[in-house]
Amino acid sequence: MALTSDIVNTLPTFVIAEAGVNHNGDVERALAMVDAAAQTGADAIKFQTFIASELVTATAVKADYQRQTTDPAETQLPMLQSLELGMDDFARLMDRCAARDIEFISTPFDPISLARLTALGVRRLKIASGDLTNAPLLVQFARTGLPLILSTGMGTLAEVEGALAAIAWAFQHPDIASTPEDPAFREERQGLQSNARLGQEVTVLHCTTEYPAPFAEINLRAMDTLGQAFGCAVGYSDHTVGIEVAIAAVARGATVIEKHFTLDRSLPGPDHAASITPDEFSAMTRSIRNVETALGSSTKTPGASEFRNAPIARKSLVATAEIAAGERFSTANLGAKRPGKGLSPTRYWQLLGTMAERSYLPGEMIRPGELNDA
Repeated sequence: MALTSDIVNTLPTFVIAEAGVNHNGDVERALAMVDAAAQTGADAIKFQTFIASELVTATAVKADYQRQTTDPAETQLPMLQSLELGMDDFARLMDRCAARDIEFISTPFDPISLARLTALGVRRLKIASGDLTNAPLLVQFARTGLPLILSTGMGTLAEVEGALAAIAWAFQHPDIASTPEDPAFREERQGLQSNARLGQEVTVLHCTTEYPAPFAEINLRAMDTLGQAFGCAVGYSDHTVGIEVAIAAVARGATVIEKHFTLDRSLPGPDHAASITPDEFSAMTRSIRNVETALGSSTKTPGASEFRNAPIARKSLVATAEIAAGERFSTANLGAKRPGKGLSPTRYWQLLGTMAERSYLPGEMIRPGELNDA
């Protein structure tokens, strides 16, 4: 499925079920998550691919939300080691996705994982918010030639600009022997808005990196800013409780929605508590599709059902008192009532003071053909 480069979405929203590490390092649970995600109507399921020792140092501390949901005494490294899946596991997951007609996506967090995922034949890649400022890895992402989804949690507009400049530079210099310098990136910044390849191949996701994310810090209007600033397709990676913010993002023009899901929120692990269940994900997807249908076009015109209802709901000019032929219409004998099959009330002031061509009983409709000037 292609992602539109228009700021306003003109294609069905690409809905990603973010499995992340909610498999808890168990490939069988991950396979069950593929089955569940396919049943929710999601377009893709996304995992996380990493080698823990390549991702964090031995002393890297956990985030507050991770300490609340896992052993607070351990560092990130042992936690992540318990959540790793091997490349054979990911190959199995890709096969299961193909069988369930749902796209497999994963976020690689290190160069080795990126190379291995690319070798597996993934169709697109997701870049984590934590790598928004990791220019060397961004260049490697861009050089895969695959469509990219860039999450921008924790980022300023300037940092997003810097990330896109690194990607744009790598598009222009696919040779791995080429090494960028800061002036080269600065030059790329000047043409981001008009860079056709960025518009075609990169989708920028607004995101608030907290689990769960506070509603007061979501700032959905920032999606508009991202789209206007860079001319890329925009979307939203949602970490809030519930599904309403993701649905609102679609109404605001999101081309991609990513939402964490789990088979069981009570499972141990860093992300389960901030995820939604398959039933909730199904409800979100249905709501997104309904919103897409409701968005329709920008043309203000009655729908087919409204044409049927207009004569019933609208009003016509009627006699509010008995009117004799030749008597003049006045505020005392002319008003508006349903149905709307007679002369429109917009003609009210035009009729005042003119003579009735025939007599009318109270409540009788004034019809266009009964007036000389109608």
